[in-house]
Amino acid sequence: MRYILNILFILMVLIPKFACAQKAKINDTIAELELTTIARINQGNSYITLPTDIGNIEPLIFEGNIIPNFYIRKSKNSRFMGVLTSQIIIRMYQETSLPVRTPSYMPQVTVYYLMSTKPRVNSLSSFGRYVHHSNGQDGNFYLDNGDINLETGNFSTNYIELGLIKTNYNKRFRAAQFLSTSFEVHPKKLTDSELIGLYSLYRWNTVFSIFRLSDKEVSLKRSYAKMSLKGKMTWMFGTMSYVDNYALDRLNLSLTFFYHPKFLEDIGLFVQLYHGLDYYNIYFNHGLNIIRFGIMTETLRF
Repeated sequence: MRYILNILFILMVLIPKFACAQKAKINDTIAELELTTIARINQGNSYITLPTDIGNIEPLIFEGNIIPNFYIRKSKNSRFMGVLTSQIIIRMYQETSLPVRTPSYMPQVTVYYLMSTKPRVNSLSSFGRYVHHSNGQDGNFYLDNGDINLETGNFSTNYIELGLIKTNYNKRFRAAQFLSTSFEVHPKKLTDSELIGLYSLYRWNTVFSIFRLSDKEVSLKRSYAKMSLKGKMTWMFGTMSYVDNYALDRLNLSLTFFYHPKFLEDIGLFVQLYHGLDYYNIYFNHGLNIIRFGIMTETLRF
């Protein structure tokens, strides 16, 4: 665990400097940032990992995150916007018949509000989200020996998340920057009873993202993210019988570096470091320390 944490710390310090190493041209101009772009960054990206994970996760053929977003708003200049998302995370295991076990089904609805009167680069937005997270199983939560039933055990929770997103643009380094903070609550009445006392019902999320734009003249209509760095920190509150109240095991950390080569149109390459408890539904009490590689869709236009 210490090895992974050291790597995370080093990369969080060095990669932003590398991503912003080149100076921008004097005629770089970027006047506004659309709410749609802000939402896309906050919603997350679809990806597929390669079977080369380094760490203590079970051997996988791949992990896939499918996250299509459907945007609803009155007009392009509207300060309100809704997003419907049918997110699914699946893992295919390196076992006989290559099974896909207990996918995470995460349908959600998010509402965004641009707090500035006009779309601007240096702006503040707020969002509210309702998410259902389940694994599509209806078996007993525990096996006869008292272990959690990972294959057919029922996992289900619902949560509400409220947050703020601060955006800005650095002309000198030609980088769009985003910082969001949010708090999520899993009401007990909307959470499976077996999870009470084991699963964190209150979580504070902080996410920072830096997008290094292309070497072309910066224009919101034709500039794209050449590379990006995204870090996320989550602190889990509430009763978790297997974790002390102030233990570092309550802290989830991830750092993702993305690069979009010129020869790839809609996808790019990414490397991710993750330390914390597993986010894959009923595997929630498994600690992970992993380095992974894969491909990701992040064709963001600025």
